[in-house]
Amino acid sequence: MTRGRLVLVRFARNRLALAGLVVIAVLFLLAFAGPLLSPWRYDQQDYDAFLQPPYSAHVFGTDKIGTDVFALVMRGLQKSLIIGLLVALISTTVAAVVGAAAGYFLGAADRALMWLVDLLLVLPSFLIIAILSPMFRGASWWLLVVVLAGFQWMITARIVRGMTLTLKEREFVKAARFMGQPARTIIAKHIVPNMASLLIIDATVNVGSAVLAETGLSYLGFGVQSPDVSLGTLIGTSAESATTFPWLFLFPAGFLVVFVLAVNWVGDGLRDALDPMSVRKGVAR
Repeated sequence: MTRGRLVLVRFARNRLALAGLVVIAVLFLLAFAGPLLSPWRYDQQDYDAFLQPPYSAHVFGTDKIGTDVFALVMRGLQKSLIIGLLVALISTTVAAVVGAAAGYFLGAADRALMWLVDLLLVLPSFLIIAILSPMFRGASWWLLVVVLAGFQWMITARIVRGMTLTLKEREFVKAARFMGQPARTIIAKHIVPNMASLLIIDATVNVGSAVLAETGLSYLGFGVQSPDVSLGTLIGTSAESATTFPWLFLFPAGFLVVFVLAVNWVGDGLRDALDPMSVRKGVAR
């Protein structure tokens, strides 16, 4: 049995991880297909239904200006999911490139890259984003993705560097170097693939943390800007109505909690499938 097939078998045995994967798939399907089935858009108002609780015409109710909450939550879920995936992809890729380059080349490149990593680690990322946020007004949400990804790769880069220092001394890397393969080919074909398990787990965890970071920033007004919405903006604008008009707060907050939990379950399942020793360590404790 190949290693990939063995990993799939281990993952399939983890019921919680499978449940998380199903939940994530359902949320994606609901976020992108749900609005197509709804007669209301997130930027459309029903002037005959202000602050109505859930009923047949508006299954999640309406807000104070008559906007369908289901349409708002689906739009917010779309935005949060896309931002989370893009931030995870970018940050994990940057961590792999920077860490592998620093560990492989060493010398001045290693010192420069690790100095950058250390600098970004000590900077208060949330404060910097808050200071820069006035510049984001009216800008594309892509800028938010870049900023979030820019502060989420450093610790993984240090781990990748340490693993690269070990892998570069392995026989297959020395053989590739002896055959005259360029450094970028050795890193891309022989070093990074041997860290696939770490990078997959890191990307999975980063999705949940990026969604939470985006939610926190949007809640405080530093993230996705009106007229667009995300789960964070919906939670922020409805927080004061959590006890008086609970459906405005509970639906976006509930989807956020369910998604982050599902991502964590999948991340744990991938860790156990890719590194079965982690299960034994957990049992030993």
